[in-house]
Amino acid sequence: MTTLSLKVNKITQEAEGIQSYELVDPKGGLLPMFTAGGHLDIELGNGLARQYSISSDPADVDRYVIAVLREPESRGGSVWMHDNLKEGDAVTVHTPRNNFPLSDQAKHHILMAGGIGVTPMMAMARDLSARGESFEMHYCTRTPARTAFKDEIAASNFADKVHFHHDNGNPAEGFDIAGFLKDVRDGAHVYYCGPGGFMHACEQAADHWPRGTVHFEFFSVDETVEHGDSEAFQVEIASTGQMLDVPADKSIVDVLRANGFEVETMCEEGICGTCATVMLSGDADHRDFVLDDEEKERGEFIMVCCSRSKSPVLKLDL
Repeated sequence: MTTLSLKVNKITQEAEGIQSYELVDPKGGLLPMFTAGGHLDIELGNGLARQYSISSDPADVDRYVIAVLREPESRGGSVWMHDNLKEGDAVTVHTPRNNFPLSDQAKHHILMAGGIGVTPMMAMARDLSARGESFEMHYCTRTPARTAFKDEIAASNFADKVHFHHDNGNPAEGFDIAGFLKDVRDGAHVYYCGPGGFMHACEQAADHWPRGTVHFEFFSVDETVEHGDSEAFQVEIASTGQMLDVPADKSIVDVLRANGFEVETMCEEGICGTCATVMLSGDADHRDFVLDDEEKERGEFIMVCCSRSKSPVLKLDL
């Protein structure tokens, strides 16, 4: 994957605990294009690598803007960004990827953002507005003070399509997601992104919507998901026929690397999609938060950093 060395051109306090970072080419050049819903993999100075959605307009090829919520209880990426990254600094960025694209089949797009989950929705709203497509956006936060981009939204040409919902810390006072999504709208697609509780609420509320009309992106691992015990299995390498044993306490990528295979990873938790590997046969135990149900059923890819096998052997296109 290609990397870029970009300059932090501007840091803006967008809301309580949220800063945006404008990244540009240090020589003033144009950046690789991205599509709405895309994200950047950023290598941090503390040895971590994290994924951040791009909030800026896909039509702006001279900058990327990301927004980061400072979360002291997280794995350390957001704290490092807030406490160490300064304007003028250089950062190593991997070229944009998109696990959360807009559907070209939708007649109407329903964007649902919880807190910092607004970042990909901003790029989507800009793109949909520019293309004249039908959409609405529902933005849920605790208070106006914790609502990033509210002034930017107010000044945008899609301000009338954005609905703000504040619960003041009590979800019962917030947006009635279940009631809103109770009736399926013909031709509509739903997109949601945000913290765990918000994701669960959206998932349950949209459970009865037709397959392929609900799209989502996780920012972190959903700790409430139980995968059960891990069993040993084998991986077959398609190019050589080599059979590799994957013990219960090792991941597929651990075993591949131990046997000389180079597999690129970033998060190693199943949320970024970097390690997606083509699966030729077998029944995968998908434990990622990237593939949707339909993609998991098709069985074309497996995230080798976290997923396992329900069958004795998985054949990988390596």
